[in-house]
This record gives sequence, C-alpha cells and structure tokens, in this order.
Amino acid sequence: MKKLLLANANVPGIRTYEVYRREGGYRSVEKALKMTPTDIVEEMKKSGLRGRGGAGFPTGMKWSFLAKPEGVARYLVCNADESEPGTFKDRYLMEFIPHLLIEGMVVGSFALGSNVSYIYIRGEYAWITDILEDAIKEAKQNGWLGKNIQGSGFDCEIYVQRGAGAYICGEETALIESLEGKRGNPRIKPPFPAIKGLYDCPTVVNNVETIAAIVPIINEGGEAYSKIGVGRSTGTKLISACGNINKPGIYEIDMTISVEEFIYSDEYCGGIPNGKRLKACIPGGSSVPILPANLLLTTAKGEKRLMNYESLSDGGFATGSMMGSGGFIVYDEDQCIVKNTMTLARFYHHESCGQCSPCREGTGWMERILKKIDSGKGEMKDIDLLWDIQRKIEGNTICPLGDAAAWPVAAAIRHFRDEFEWHILNPEECLQRNYGLAHYADEIHVPVTA
Repeated sequence: MKKLLLANANVPGIRTYEVYRREGGYRSVEKALKMTPTDIVEEMKKSGLRGRGGAGFPTGMKWSFLAKPEGVARYLVCNADESEPGTFKDRYLMEFIPHLLIEGMVVGSFALGSNVSYIYIRGEYAWITDILEDAIKEAKQNGWLGKNIQGSGFDCEIYVQRGAGAYICGEETALIESLEGKRGNPRIKPPFPAIKGLYDCPTVVNNVETIAAIVPIINEGGEAYSKIGVGRSTGTKLISACGNINKPGIYEIDMTISVEEFIYSDEYCGGIPNGKRLKACIPGGSSVPILPANLLLTTAKGEKRLMNYESLSDGGFATGSMMGSGGFIVYDEDQCIVKNTMTLARFYHHESCGQCSPCREGTGWMERILKKIDSGKGEMKDIDLLWDIQRKIEGNTICPLGDAAAWPVAAAIRHFRDEFEWHILNPEECLQRNYGLAHYADEIHVPVTA
C-alpha cells in the first residue's frame, strides 16, 4: 500500500526543514498558491476526505459552510488536543513530521482566507509544542509563512496554544472558548463555528490528521485520493493500535483491509501475545462501543468487517461500533470488561466540565456503581440501574462527552452482561482475577511505531 502521511516517517532528519523540503515538502503550497481558494475547496470535496478526529464529517463540505462576510477575519484552528484514551496518532505526526502539519495549515489557511491560524495542542504535549514552534520558525525563515508567502500576496501566521490538560477542549466549541482565554465549556449550537467561532468570526476547526491529509490531496489531486479506500471511506487512515497485541504502534492503512487482517497479520498488529484468544476490541478510541470478537470480525450481514467507517458501524450499536479517532484497543481472553469499563467511567467522570446535569451527575454515578460491582459488593439491580443512567445521559448534553461516557457502559452491558452478573454472583473470586489492562487509560499514550 502506498503511504501518504507516513511515507517519509523513517527518513533520518525528516523533522527538520532541510530534509523535509528535500523529500518534496511544501510542494502542495506551491501548487495551491497557483489555484483559487474555491478550486482548493472543490479538490477537498472530490477527495471525499472525512474528518479524522472522530466525527467523520466530510471536510470539503465543512469548509464550504464557512461564512465569508466582508471585512471580517476568518480562522483555521487545528485541533491537536488529542486526549482520547487509546489514541496517539496525532502525537506521532506532530513529534516526528511537524512540517507536514505546517504545510497542511498553510494550504488550508489560503483556501479559507485565514491570515492568522492556530494550533491548539494538548497541555501534556509540552515537548511537542517546542517542536512545532521550531518548525514554524523554519517555515517562516524560508518564506512559507509570514508576509507575502512565496510572492503570492497571501499573508499567514500560525501560532501554537497549549491547553491546560482538559479532555473537554477536544470538543471544537470548548476549544474555541479556551483559545479565547475562557473556561473550556462547550457552546450551545447553533450558531456553529463556521458562522460564529473564534472571536465571533467564521472559523473552521480540523483535526491534525485531517489537516496533514490536505498535502497529498493537493499534490495528487482530489480524484486520485478518492480512489484509495472504498465507498465513502476514501484515502488512508492512521490507526493507533494498543492493548494485547504483539506490535503496538501507529499504522497507516488502506481502508479496504479487514479487522482480522489488521489484528493478526505480521504487517500490522502481529496477533495476540502468548497465543491467547481475542475477547473484544474498542476499534475507535475509548468513547466508541466495545465489540466482542464474533461481532468485531464479522458484520451483521455475515461479511468480514473492514477497517472503515461504514463497515465498523454496520448494524448500528447493536452489532457495530465506530471508526472514531482510530484508537484500536485489543483485549485478550484474560481481560475483565467490568474493570476496564470502570476505568473508562472514571476518566469521563473526571473530565466532565460539569455544565450539563446529566453528564455531571451521571458520569460519577456510573463510576460509583461500576466500582461497587468490581469490588464484589454489587447487586443485580445495579446492572439495570447502570443501563438506565447511561440511557438518560446519551443525547441530553450540550456536547458529545455525555454520549462518549454512556456508549462504553451501554456496549459493555449489551455484549457482556453475563460478566457483570458473574461479578455479582462471585464476589470473592472476582477480586482475585488478573485484570491486565485494568488501568490502560493511563498507560497507552506511548506509541511504538511500526
């Protein structure tokens, strides 16, 4: 498979401008500056690129929604607040190929008419902030940023802003609030950022991987990009693979491969250690529903499940899940679903901004019940109570964090209710089990690149 984003990942010195430029860097800027902004947006539409941050909304369409009132500034904001447990692909791009992101930002800024653009980065990525600042400095010294870029008449500055470590700021309106210096609480929509975003001006917020993908789209053409993949899952996708696999790391995939091939082939995850059986997997980051092995490998239609948006969601949440942010977390047969669901519930309780009552109260309630069951003190009625709480959180909050907290609990009960019941019926034995990935949410942010 031809790699588009990681093609030069192993080239020594690729982090520096000299090497990046030598390997073909900034060609897309040269090409874009000879096009009109409208033509660039059309190429993005032709490509079929969908947002790589989780929602999967068509990028070209999102760009076309941007309001263009005369005399009003417009902004492109890169969402680099990568905080979803199980996801670390954006970290890799920024840390090792920073100029790819800067190049995509310049092209995107030109297409959207943004003379000032921002990279809002997760607060814990302090060292990556320095790497990006150095790349921006190099780009500016070589005429790719600043005034009159490459003699085109287009001016653009890019600034990096560190967050304060709040997961909620991965939601685009909370990110905008934080960027403005306010508490990172999500805004009620409408108005959407495309109409009223940063500083009340039209704004587009895109994920790191999404912006990086602009480069090959402009270089190769939107139509050529759309021929990679299948259906509405075009182009390549970065996957952060971790958990009980032999080769954890970042993989760039063609979205025509099957989930089974991705887990077991030596080219990708290399199978499960010690010959253990596959129990389940969270295919798109901690917020998407977990799937047991049988549903993970096969769709509701009896076909092999593929690593793409449509196939992973086949059958809805009853039999499917989501591509999400591409955080692929594998569980072997020894993993405890109750313990791991409790870990996720603890994370979402901690990260709730508290603005909406269902999320503020419900996430804590779910964590306490799961802790009760896991500690051998649960009752059968607790399972139904958990189900009722998650149902009343989902769809009843300003932002999707409520849904993100509810879906893992719902899926765990839907597919592994017998395991919850076992904990309740066997309190002494459950406390002696080896939980393996029990606290993986605190450990999985260290990638091993393939």
